[in-house]
Amino acid sequence: MDRADNCRRAARDAVSDVEPPRLYDFIEETLEEASMLPGVFTLESAHELEPENDLEGIDRHAAGVQLIYEGLRLTRALAHEDPWTERSDEIDGDLEILAADILVARGFYLLARTDAAGKAVRTVQAFGRNETRRADDGNDSTDTDLERNVLELATLAGASAVGTTPTPALLETATELADTADPVLPPAEDAFPTHSREPAEATPEDGHRADRATSATDS
Repeated sequence: MDRADNCRRAARDAVSDVEPPRLYDFIEETLEEASMLPGVFTLESAHELEPENDLEGIDRHAAGVQLIYEGLRLTRALAHEDPWTERSDEIDGDLEILAADILVARGFYLLARTDAAGKAVRTVQAFGRNETRRADDGNDSTDTDLERNVLELATLAGASAVGTTPTPALLETATELADTADPVLPPAEDAFPTHSREPAEATPEDGHRADRATSATDS
């Protein structure tokens, strides 16, 4: 199973007790269609910093980052396309708001006892300020501030999982990946080709992003 599949499975596990079934089904569908790039980049960051470290157990950190992104991304979509006036399915709009809250809350729960907890809080606060400012200005366009902050969160979550801190090279890669959002992030496999979770096989040569991050780290 590749890293994207592992991240998706861990994210699903974190919301497996959500009820009623209709709400759970919507969240599951959201995760099924989502780019797993935030979660995968969490794992890639951990591997870049500690190549010999067994990534077993880090899926929890990756899922936390992924869930926060999905919740905020859904909130942003709702803010820019009011489901109560632009769509006829008012109940679905209510469902989506509740799903977004649950996704963010579960993401916080997974990262609560990690060194990434503070950054998770700042990411949500920055998202709220940005969306409020844009609404006040009447600006209905989207930017990649959310994606950049979430991918920076991913580097910190990955680093904290292996007991270290992000390098400038990883933070630079986070910015580069955020710039590929249009407006949401592309599939994880576009940045990191599918490969095994085994450290021996998950080498920097498996992806051009990892190559760039590694060379920057060594310089």
